[in-house]
Amino acid sequence: MRVLVLGAGGKRRSEMAIVRAVRSLDHHCRFIDATGWCRRLGPLAPPLVRRLGEAFRPDAVILTRQARCLGEETIRGMTEGRIGGLWYFDLSVPPSGEVVRLARAVGRIFVTCRSQLDAYRLAGVPEVHYLPQGVDPFMDRPARKAPEEYRCDVSFVGSGQYADRHELLRRMAGVGALQVRGPGWENAPPEIPVAGGPVHGAAFARVVLGAAISLGIHATRAQDTQFACTSNRMWKVMGCSGFFLGAWQPGLDHFALDGEHCAWYRSIDEAVELAALYLADPDLRARIAAAGRDHALAYHTYAHRIPLLLAGQGYPLETVGHPQTIL
Repeated sequence: MRVLVLGAGGKRRSEMAIVRAVRSLDHHCRFIDATGWCRRLGPLAPPLVRRLGEAFRPDAVILTRQARCLGEETIRGMTEGRIGGLWYFDLSVPPSGEVVRLARAVGRIFVTCRSQLDAYRLAGVPEVHYLPQGVDPFMDRPARKAPEEYRCDVSFVGSGQYADRHELLRRMAGVGALQVRGPGWENAPPEIPVAGGPVHGAAFARVVLGAAISLGIHATRAQDTQFACTSNRMWKVMGCSGFFLGAWQPGLDHFALDGEHCAWYRSIDEAVELAALYLADPDLRARIAAAGRDHALAYHTYAHRIPLLLAGQGYPLETVGHPQTIL
């Protein structure tokens, strides 16, 4: 099969994880950096990108939100009559008008938050499917060593503009040595120890190696009521062989089991209790982290997701009873 991928360029971006997965499945794949062409050529870019894409004679087109710069008419022309679709990675409540228009132009959207399926259908998108992200074995892999300054009990990597994260981080600072990294922490409360800015790729893997526990925290409390709205942070931590302590939602047990592949908390108090429990048992943490990585690589890589996308199918969450049975 010939698969065209449209989005933004960059080795660490999800588009390149898709490209690597497509090629690992022995499909022919061409990637076009739509945002790069649009940035350089402005209004001249869409017709040029369309000619480049059509010259590849794709059977399928996979695009991300970053391809929106091409315009809906160009997107519609490049995707009409072809399999694939728009893979949207973020939670948007209500659905972004920009994303809805792009999805209508494509005719098919795959979202990583299952509870948003009906919202996109009501917005007039013909086909809406649930498809979480996964591990990219090329980028999400354990670091060999971590700088001494990365050594800590608990680490959180994420954006700081979400105030709902602050209370949990305040409490975690009392459990052990905490390090927080990411963008938007300039105005963080003084009791939250901000150790640095954004980290990606190999730097992220070193942060995971340096921490006994890698936290997952919802951006807003509204996410507590979502269903199977998986964060890519979970997959990246597991891929890097880290011990992941994340916020539980209904449906997440289909991806990783509590106490076997990771640990889930349902409240701030439980998160604090679990952090103290697992900090006291490094052997147990190591076993869970190793099992989590093995499980994610066996069942939850981008290469496991792409066949579903190309078949026009969502992730079969309703029919799965145990994460180890997911194929």
